Amino acid sequence: MRTDPPAGLLEAFRAYERALGTDDLDALDRLFAPGPDTLRGDPTGLLVGHDSIAAFRGARGGAPARRLVEVHVRTVDDEHALVVAVTELLRGGRGQQTQLWERGPTGWVVVAAHVHTSAAAADTRVWRVLGDPLVAGAAVGPLARRAVAVKDLFAVAGQRVGAGNPEWLADADVEGSHATAVARLLAAGADVRGVARTDELAYSLAGTNAHSGTPPNPRAPGRVPGGSSSGSGAAVALGQADIGLGTDTGGSIRVPASYQGLFGVRTTHGAVTTTGLVPLAPTFDTVGWLTRDADLLAEVGDVLLPTGTTGTWSGRLVVSDALLAAAQDDVATRVAAFADAAGATPTDRWDDVDLGAWAEVFRVLQAWEAWRAHGDWVRAHPGALGADVAGRFAVASTVTDAAGRAAGAARESIRDRIVDLVGDDVLVVPATPSVAPRPAPAELDAVRAATLRLTCVAGLGGLPAVVLPARRGTGPGDLPPVGRRAPLPVGVCLVAAPGRDRDLLALARDLAGTG
Repeated sequence: MRTDPPAGLLEAFRAYERALGTDDLDALDRLFAPGPDTLRGDPTGLLVGHDSIAAFRGARGGAPARRLVEVHVRTVDDEHALVVAVTELLRGGRGQQTQLWERGPTGWVVVAAHVHTSAAAADTRVWRVLGDPLVAGAAVGPLARRAVAVKDLFAVAGQRVGAGNPEWLADADVEGSHATAVARLLAAGADVRGVARTDELAYSLAGTNAHSGTPPNPRAPGRVPGGSSSGSGAAVALGQADIGLGTDTGGSIRVPASYQGLFGVRTTHGAVTTTGLVPLAPTFDTVGWLTRDADLLAEVGDVLLPTGTTGTWSGRLVVSDALLAAAQDDVATRVAAFADAAGATPTDRWDDVDLGAWAEVFRVLQAWEAWRAHGDWVRAHPGALGADVAGRFAVASTVTDAAGRAAGAARESIRDRIVDLVGDDVLVVPATPSVAPRPAPAELDAVRAATLRLTCVAGLGGLPAVVLPARRGTGPGDLPPVGRRAPLPVGVCLVAAPGRDRDLLALARDLAGTG
């Protein structure tokens, strides 16, 4: 292997650096090899394929400004060479990039690259406030030294609640006491690692935030993490916290769990008090949490959930083709495979359910409650919200009291039917209708509408729901098939009758790894 560069390589490398510095997306696209096999990795994950890499560049808004301080070349042959460059970031710190270049029909192009930059003190897309810890828990307890990422809707004593919006944060008072859920975790020995980002006022399912950015999704690089418990989920997925404390109104635990390959629980409505929590739609708001394994998910439940249940419990799993059809084919296939491996029984009881009509009742009632909770603040702070959330509040402002009350009455009827349909069984459904989408506004709007058609079932019914990942791959030390891309995460959702939270958590422990 030679150290002298082949003809034309350094000119192509300089062109790449110029394009990177000016965020010239066309030039960068030309300098990366076309096709599905091109690779680009960084600490947040691996992108495979030219289109995925181009989409990532188009969404990030440019790379940090830098200068080259070292460039090393190792020539494999006249058509292939490895370039390793040390960079110095103008904001401070150093980075390194390793690129495999290939001479193609149009000149030199990158076929594989890995980029590393100096770690920031805290990723402000994930955390609003971070400590070591921020608040220490009790010295002993069942959750001793477990680190918790607290969604920025919960009161943490000594901190302000930001609710995902800078102007809300500026108006907020310092909290004198913890939200009840936070206090219980601290009493059980868990430490509050920090306050995690949320979508503005929790009125989103994507995980994007116009002010603080989009937390990374390490299981699906270049795709959204899911919201509104976005920061809590990302902190857990990145290994920066063990427990992500969040809320679920329309799917804000279930969606990030599904998109990031995590375990998550939306509790029975009212099972865990929301005292000390900024509301969105109080008759739907629930407390939930995310973890990387089913055991810890249940251990948190032992701390936060009430003891005892009522009614019968068959523990039998059922699966409905009609509900599977609400998901895209790839997701439905994987959830169906999970259900089959778990021994679920097919049921036709859901065949005549109009999910679209149910989702519309949910949407109207949620909007009505959200405007009643925050309409005065929104009117008093024009321009404070990002475009997506502002648009939802604009629509919410048009929902009349009569329409809101009518939706509330319809919800009661739907709830009775949902509880009857679920009975004493466990319903297996897709947690989301698709894998994590890319952060394109038009795509996100369509995904949100489709997602609510699935998530509204537990929301309207006030039911508990536990999400666990479909099979996540090989075990430790096993070699996956070389060259095959890992599938994007898909969440399987288990839904049961109100009050069956602990039963669902125990079942998730038994089923972890199924499919």
